[in-house]
Amino acid sequence: MDLREVQRHKKAVIRGLLYLLGMAVLALGLTLNTKATLGVSAIISIAYCASELSGVSIGDTTLLLYSAFILVQVVLHVIRKAPDWKRAVLFDLLQLPVSLVFTRFMNLVSSAVPVFELTCAGSFWGSLYGRLCILLLAIVLTGIGAGLTLKMRLVPNPGDGIVQAISDYCSLPVGRTKNYVDLCCTAVTAVVSLCFSGRLLGIGVGTVLAALGTGRVIALFNGMIGTRLDRVTGSV
Repeated sequence: MDLREVQRHKKAVIRGLLYLLGMAVLALGLTLNTKATLGVSAIISIAYCASELSGVSIGDTTLLLYSAFILVQVVLHVIRKAPDWKRAVLFDLLQLPVSLVFTRFMNLVSSAVPVFELTCAGSFWGSLYGRLCILLLAIVLTGIGAGLTLKMRLVPNPGDGIVQAISDYCSLPVGRTKNYVDLCCTAVTAVVSLCFSGRLLGIGVGTVLAALGTGRVIALFNGMIGTRLDRVTGSV
């Protein structure tokens, strides 16, 4: 095995480890967002709204939403016809089993993190200001986790995969695309919930802050260390 092949294998191992780290950070960020009880994350707000209106479990509505995201990604990759579009479509289809594993891991993380408003009632962390601090931490972790997994160009969860696919198709920065997707999801949820229930379902200050902030964290993350990660992992 020559030196060039050794370097290639080393980069592949680093890439895989960083991908797993990104998934773990993302799971923690999404869990903290939920446990702050200030509104569900923008990307799953549509699934939450559909669940509340239909009575179907949020797990099932999220699976349907993710399936729609995957379908959109496949269409965009086929239309775009990039040199590696067949590999991209394969990775799109792999998102469904990966998302099943990811959500099971999120369940483990969720079982270890309390609902701060209830468990920490009477303390700072149970107050509105304490939960806002937790929300800000959640936004930072979600942005870093999403930015790291997307940068590895492996199999993201569908919520981030749709962002990468639109970013590639429209030649937009990932961070800005994330803002657009989150704001669109929040707007759709607001319109549907107001039309069918007369009130906002799942949307709170946390939803809006996450929709505005997560994309900015991804942009900052990519701007600070994106080029270095490309060089270390060969994931350009």
